[in-house]
Amino acid sequence: MYKILCLNAKGGCGKTTLATNLSTWYADEGRRVALTDHDPQKSSLDWLQAREDYEGIPHIQGVDGTAGEHAARGTDIEIMDAPARTSGPELTALLRRADALLVPVLPSPIDMRAVARFLEELIRSGRVSRGQTRIALVENRVRENTRIYHVLEDFLNRFEVPVLSHLRESQNYIRAAETGLGLFELAPSAVFKDVELWDPIIDWLDRA
Repeated sequence: MYKILCLNAKGGCGKTTLATNLSTWYADEGRRVALTDHDPQKSSLDWLQAREDYEGIPHIQGVDGTAGEHAARGTDIEIMDAPARTSGPELTALLRRADALLVPVLPSPIDMRAVARFLEELIRSGRVSRGQTRIALVENRVRENTRIYHVLEDFLNRFEVPVLSHLRESQNYIRAAETGLGLFELAPSAVFKDVELWDPIIDWLDRA
């Protein structure tokens, strides 16, 4: 089983956006996918409940990580949505379960300062320092023509962690969150600008 963790100690930065949309990507590819929600708010599980309104779309197993549930045997891909404020022993426990770690970052000074401290803690962890858990960054809710976007890019390039892509601030993600669908399951004519930005993320994950 390949395990992908979406994590940032800062809340509201896009962990659930990454987790839910990656789940649909792999499910649409025919993989057996489990989406494990470790956040007490259970946003990913709520999204899966909305998904039940549709017929003919790939099944994604929902797993309540807060209740100690585990992905079913035979699962190909487990995607874990982590809670905010994760650090110390809780962070270590999640990293032990992860083959790949994606850290979403928003273009704001508050989020940049927070992720700098968080990356320091991650890089010191044994799993990351030994290369057992690969780590990469994703810029989230970006407006490409703004100054703060370029400030974010320059800031993240200071770290020895790859920046895979940026996700636009787009209504398509709100539609996906509301409906229980993934970005890749919406009308292609409406989402093509957003979908192509996921290619570097998928390529990095598939290189494992």
